[in-house]
Amino acid sequence: MLFVGIDVAKRKHDCSILDSNGVILSQFSFDNSLSGFNSFISSISSFDDSNFSDLKVGFEATGHYSYNLEKFLTSFPFQLFRFNPLATNLKRKAQSLRKTKTDKIDSLFIAFLLFEQNTPFFPEIPYFSNLKILTRHRFRLMQYSSKLKVSFNRNIDIVFPEFPSLVSSIQQTSVYFLFLSFPSANSIANSNITKLTNILSKASRGQLKKQHALNIKKNATSSIGSYSLFLEFEIQQNIRLILQLKKEIDILDKKIVEIMKIVPTPILSIPGISFTLASSIIAEIGDIHKFESPAKLLAFAGLEPSTNQSGDSISNTNARMVKRGSTYLRWAIMNAARLVATKDHTFTLFLAKKRAEGKPFFVALSHVAKKLLRVIFHLLKTKQIFIPQS
Repeated sequence: MLFVGIDVAKRKHDCSILDSNGVILSQFSFDNSLSGFNSFISSISSFDDSNFSDLKVGFEATGHYSYNLEKFLTSFPFQLFRFNPLATNLKRKAQSLRKTKTDKIDSLFIAFLLFEQNTPFFPEIPYFSNLKILTRHRFRLMQYSSKLKVSFNRNIDIVFPEFPSLVSSIQQTSVYFLFLSFPSANSIANSNITKLTNILSKASRGQLKKQHALNIKKNATSSIGSYSLFLEFEIQQNIRLILQLKKEIDILDKKIVEIMKIVPTPILSIPGISFTLASSIIAEIGDIHKFESPAKLLAFAGLEPSTNQSGDSISNTNARMVKRGSTYLRWAIMNAARLVATKDHTFTLFLAKKRAEGKPFFVALSHVAKKLLRVIFHLLKTKQIFIPQS
């Protein structure tokens, strides 16, 4: 049996090969290219004459840098293993007090980890892989949109600080179109009331009428807001970007729904979970058989509490979530928990129970999220739909 550890990087990968006694047979680098991948195969072929059946190959899960290499390796009959970078890091630290870290050393410790690894490798199913690409792309677009909205809020506080009290929310379409045409209190104060009314009425689908326009103009006239051509330019550009991102996210959501309809999931039977959150959850979980228990799924989502023990002393107070694992899954579960707690009676009572125990809202919500993830684990394992409890 040979053990091959690969440290993944952007332009090149480092490799270490050990025999069954832990003796280093070779250490080399290969480029992140097709010719580099082929040279890797040629190099390990010289040490193995069993058609790769007696070969364990391990690599770190380093985001998109390992994507193409993993796809290439799955076409060979290796025993493949994917490691959390934290495991490699802890293994290296345990061997020496010196702060020595190189790609060659990392590849060596990945090879050593293969001695202890018996967890099977689960190659990503194209359905989950494609869904993950779309849902993570959506997550990043939403993050960018949120930053633009924060910037828009800040600008409104400068140019028209009285405005937020005049509407239910400044993050609504009618507000965007208002400030797209009149991007400051000064420009609103000098606007034509008919044009102002038409913009508000059309953008709000008739909900905001002339009286609203008159009230906004009246407050704009006495506003303490600052006037700046450059601030106006920033406001208008932010609005255009927000509106364009909304269109792109709507297009993306339709594509996600198309994929979700191919393989129905029992997660959609849970009240409060729609296609958007369900797609993110199943894309990150992937094949549920990777997880032997709900506890391992919780750990993957970073929802398990940290533990601090020394001798007979065990700290159970203020135990924070470890927040390791999939950020995307944790985000989706926390948002799903908030919605499910408003739709399902059992989860509503559970959230109220945790709040009654004195837990802050988000701490109580994290308990709901953990309960929800255990339910999701059961549904995916048994392929049953969610049945509300009486």
